[in-house]
Amino acid sequence: MSADCDLEFSLAEDQDFQQVSPPEITVLKLCTSDDYNGLDYMSAFYHRWLQEPGRVVFIARMKNRVVGLESALLVDDGQSVVFQGRRVAPDLRGSGIAGALQRHVSDYVRRHHPEACIARLSRGDQPSPQTLAKYRLVAKEAILSLCCEAADLGPFIGELQSRLQQTTSQSPVILNQQQAETLILSNHVVSTLLPGKTIINDWEPLKPVQANLEVLRRRGLIYIADRESEPSALSLCTPPYAVPFRDDALRININIFGGHLAAVCGVFLAQLRALLPSVRGYLVCNIYVDPDVWSGLHQFCQNKSSVSFLKDYWEEVILETDL
Repeated sequence: MSADCDLEFSLAEDQDFQQVSPPEITVLKLCTSDDYNGLDYMSAFYHRWLQEPGRVVFIARMKNRVVGLESALLVDDGQSVVFQGRRVAPDLRGSGIAGALQRHVSDYVRRHHPEACIARLSRGDQPSPQTLAKYRLVAKEAILSLCCEAADLGPFIGELQSRLQQTTSQSPVILNQQQAETLILSNHVVSTLLPGKTIINDWEPLKPVQANLEVLRRRGLIYIADRESEPSALSLCTPPYAVPFRDDALRININIFGGHLAAVCGVFLAQLRALLPSVRGYLVCNIYVDPDVWSGLHQFCQNKSSVSFLKDYWEEVILETDL
C-alpha cells in the first residue's frame, strides 16, 4: 500500500496532542504504552518541541485522522538537521507513511533552510545493509538499562560506592555550565572522548561547535567529569521525565563519554548521587557508554539492592546522510 496520495501534512499544534500521546484503549493515537518498552518520551517532549527555536514538528493526516509525526531540529549553526520523533499510528505501520513523512519534512527543510546540507538521526536497532548504503555511520553507544523503586536507589549507591573505593580514590566533580561548555568543546574531549567527535545527549547527536551549546542549555543537563582538566570520563544527565512504563515511572538518561572503566563507573555513581534527593516513584535509567566498557559497567552494577537490568546489551547508532 502506498499512503502518499491520501496524506495531508501540516505543522503540529497543541490541540493535536490528544491524537499523539499514549492511549488508554484506542488505535487512534500514534504512541502506545508499549512502544519503546514503555519508555516513549513523546508525551513529555511534545509541547516543548512545539516551542523550541529551530525545530519544526509535522503531522500527517489521513481522512482527518492524525496518522504520523516527524520532527526536525536545525543544529550545527544551521548546517545540519536532526530528525527525531518519527511516529506512525500502530495499525498503519509498514504502509509507507513514515517514508512519505520524512520526504515531506526533508523537502520543507531544503526549501526553507537551503544552508542545511546534512541530515542526522539516531536508531536503536541494527541498521540493515540497505540502510547503511544510504547513510554514513557516525558513532554508536552501548546502552545499559536499569530500573528500580526510588527507595532502592540509596542502598544501590552505597553498595556501588564501597565497591568503587577499592579501585579508585578519584572524586568526580559536578561542573558548572561554563566549565562544562569549555570542556565539551576542548580538543582533548573532542579528540579522545566523544564518539565520532559527536556530542550525544539522549539520542540527540550534535557536533561540538559553539552554536550547539544553546541547544544543550535548553536541556537542563547535569555535567559530571572525573576531573576538571583533561578528564578520562565526561557525563551528561537529563532531568527525569515521565514515561508510560508505569503510572509513576520516570526515565533518566546518562551519556558517559570515555573508555576508562573506573572513571566511567565513578561519574555514573556521582550522577546517581546527584539525582537521589529529588527522585520519587519508579526509575528507569539508560546509561550510554563506549561499547568497550559496557561489560565492565554491567559487572559493576551487579547488586543485592533490588535494582534490576531492564534489557540486555543494545545500542544507539548515529547515522547521517547528505540532505
